[in-house]
Parts: sequence; C-alpha cells; structure tokens
Amino acid sequence: MARLARQLHPLAWWVWALGLAVAASRTTNPILLALIVAVAGLVVANRRGDAPWALSFRYYVLAAVFIVVMRVLFRIAFGGGAGDGEHVLFGLPEIPLPDWAAGVRLLGPVAAEQILGGLYDGLRLATMLVCVGAANALANPKRVLRAVPGALHEVATAVVVAVSVAPQLVESALRVRRARRLRGGGERGIGAVRAIAIPVLVDTMDRSLRLAAAMDSRGFGRVGAQPVARRRLTGALLVLGLLGMCAGLYGLLDGTAPRVLGLPTLAAGAVVAIAGLAVAGRRVRRSVYRPDRWRAAEGAVAGCGIAAAAAMYGSAAIDPADLYPSLSPLAWPELPLLPVVGLLIALLPAWLAPPQPRTHARTASAVTRADDPVPVGGVR
Repeated sequence: MARLARQLHPLAWWVWALGLAVAASRTTNPILLALIVAVAGLVVANRRGDAPWALSFRYYVLAAVFIVVMRVLFRIAFGGGAGDGEHVLFGLPEIPLPDWAAGVRLLGPVAAEQILGGLYDGLRLATMLVCVGAANALANPKRVLRAVPGALHEVATAVVVAVSVAPQLVESALRVRRARRLRGGGERGIGAVRAIAIPVLVDTMDRSLRLAAAMDSRGFGRVGAQPVARRRLTGALLVLGLLGMCAGLYGLLDGTAPRVLGLPTLAAGAVVAIAGLAVAGRRVRRSVYRPDRWRAAEGAVAGCGIAAAAAMYGSAAIDPADLYPSLSPLAWPELPLLPVVGLLIALLPAWLAPPQPRTHARTASAVTRADDPVPVGGVR
C-alpha cells in the first residue's frame, strides 16, 4: 500500500542531519566518513522532493570535493619537509622565506603522512558540509519559520531568506541553460558564463523585489513596544546563554577540555537562553496557520540521527583508536562495528519518512515527449 505523501517537520530533518554531522566531527576514519556521505546521499535520493531547494544537494557535494582538494594542496604547499613523515613520495623545489616566517616551509619534500593528514581533515569537514546540504535538500526552509520561538522570528526570517538564495540561484541557472539549449546557443567558456550570469542576475533581482513587496505587505519587520529595562535583560540573557552553549559544545566536541566545560555548561547556557527567549517572546504576537505537527515519523527520523551520534560517542569511549587512523606509524584504517550499526540506523529514514509531495509533477509520457528530439521542420 502506497504511503500518503506529506512534508515532514523540517526540524526532524535538521536533527537527523546534525546527528550525522556530530558523528562526522568525532572521527577522521575515511571509511566511516564515506559511509556517512553515502547515508546522507541515499536518504536525499529517496526522500527529497522537486522544490528548488531540493536540487542544491549536488552543489554541496561539489563544494565538499573542492574542500578536500584544497586541504590536500594546502598540506603539500605548507606542510613542511621530510620532518612531517618518513615516507617521502616526491620532492618539490623549496621556496626560501624571510626570517620573520621562521618555522614555515613553502613546498619541499612531500611525505605520505602530509597528504593523508590533509585528506582526513578535509574529508571530515567535507562530510559535515554534505550533512548540512542534506538537511537543506530535505527540509523546506520556509516552514522552519513555523517552528522557531517568537523571539527569534525576525532573525529566522533573515536566515530563511539567506538560505533560500542558493537554491533559487541554482533553479535560475538551470532554467537559463535550458532556454539557451532550446534556442540553439552554442557559446562555451567565458562567453557562456556571461550569457548565463546576466539573466540569472536579472531574475534574482526580480525575485528579491517581489519578496520584499510580499514581506512588506504582510507586516514583516513590525516590532512591538518594549521597556528599556526588559530589552536589556533580554539581550543579557540571550548573550550569556549563547556563550554558555558555545562553551559547552566546545567542551563536548573537544574531548580534552575539563568536564565542567562540557555538559554542565551546555545545560546552564540552554536554561539561560530559554529564559531570555521566554522574556523576549512576550512582545511578539504572531499566529501560525496550520502549524506542522510532530508525529511518529518525525520522532523516528530524529531518533535515527541521534542514534548515529550516540554510536560514535560510544565507540570513542570504547576504542578511540579506530576512529582516528594512525599517521605515525602509517596504518590502514579499520572499520569499528558500533559506528557502522549507528549509521545503518541513520539510513532508515529513507524508508521510515513519508515521501514528499511533488509540486511540479509531470507524467512519464509528457517527460518522454519533452525529451525527444524535434525533427527538422518542427513536425514529429
């Protein structure tokens, strides 16, 4: 029996994706990082819709590849000489630097440890970017406004508008390229970039003007009156709470920080921030039409992401050596069992989450007719 298509609560996808990102931040094992990317890609392929933001995942993957390549090149250029490893692969002419740059070497002998170190670090950062891209491809950024507290409504509006820019640019670029192919445009290189960039820029300006007019007509930016003392109290609580949460997250992710800087600081900062949000939310009066409900599917999706992060933390407590392959001496990365089980659980939203509704659905025959080449003379 086919499941009813509906949009999942956007925060459920974000919790799932952030769980994968936290799991990626706790390891440099390339096998585990590749599994995380594969899990994110499979879930996106099975459960994304056809909205503009759902088409941006491939560009996050390309940005991730660029990060890995640049990290490796950076290690080759500034990684030093043979002191960075015993297995020298090749040598580059070293460029002498002035005395004030002592301790920094430009080019020189390149060791396998340098390249692998840059590859592992780049893979970790790239995997976290892919997880964020998966959340952007699966969750409707405009529906996130319904779930944020009233005190953060203005900030959330600005963030949603900023997040929506990239998918809209991608959609505009694809539409312009399709129109150029239909008109027989054959420019390549710089000429093609110029022919695509100008129409995309014009379309972006038109979208911005329409969005500004729509937001102005709906009263965005209206702020209620608030006493000075309450405004200062709200700002102080929010700043202190956010600083406490940042310090607590750093303590949890660092692994070498004192225990007091971890979970206790994070909990205290969260309490103070919630108090600040509660005080600030009293001046905001806004209604939500048909708010998104948190159902069993949302809980299952969010729980799968949390399970992946918990499995990675459990593996770090049991045997952290498997999560960080040795570079000195060089050793093959091993595949620990517990993180693999957590990542398999994180793959379940590809079937647990309901399919998303199609907003631009076309029949198979229409797609076939549109993709068929047109004979000479325009008669099929």
